[in-house]
Amino acid sequence: MFFFAGAVCLVCSIFVASSAVALKPKQDANKIVDRQKKVLSVAGLIRAGEDLGPDVVAERFEENIVTKVINLDTGEYVDDVDPATYDMRRAAIDPATSVAAPAGNPAKVLRIPNHALVYHVMRDGAVDNLILPMHGKGLWSTLYGFLAVESDAQTVSGIVFYEHAETPGLGGEVDNPRWRSSWKGRKVYGEDGQPKISVIKGPAGSASSDPFRVDGLSGATITSRGVSYLVQFWMGDDGFKPYLDRFTAQGGA
Repeated sequence: MFFFAGAVCLVCSIFVASSAVALKPKQDANKIVDRQKKVLSVAGLIRAGEDLGPDVVAERFEENIVTKVINLDTGEYVDDVDPATYDMRRAAIDPATSVAAPAGNPAKVLRIPNHALVYHVMRDGAVDNLILPMHGKGLWSTLYGFLAVESDAQTVSGIVFYEHAETPGLGGEVDNPRWRSSWKGRKVYGEDGQPKISVIKGPAGSASSDPFRVDGLSGATITSRGVSYLVQFWMGDDGFKPYLDRFTAQGGA
């Protein structure tokens, strides 16, 4: 009986291990396609309800998006890192490719990668929008997403989260298209040049009359605060601000 059980365990373990190895390239390819979909979505290049196959996603991404790698500390472009294979999340957990985030930061970011990806949405040969990856703690999970800003590096054009485990119907409403659309036209930076945008408790005014505040998520105060903190962190001095300052100083290049 013990011999039989051991043989079954051995065969099953070999099968599972072989399947994991064989499927890894496909899983990696699916992750790339999913990331490209989210970038296209926050860029407004996928219509609501539009179901695209992997080939169409890749083609549309290639036609409209230019991916760059930057040095987060200096804001300069990095030419010796391949943006197609660079993994920010993996880099952030490796002490050799990241630095410790400021202790006690409200977004609860632990480490900051030395390099980051930025996505240029191109129109008529010029950068129309910038899409920036960001993450931070909500109530139950780390939220991973993208913020899109116009070429002024100030006006929000969209936000999307592609991974989180917040409560459905509460914090999970970060996926609600209506709430996401309330970000459009809001402003990131106050007069002091620091991130001022925040998700408040309750409804905010229009983007023109209340530019720095976004509607709160009903019944999800902690998730709302988490979104505020993560956006403020990554748009601040420890995140993309050095790059955005260089981008605007160089006329959007």
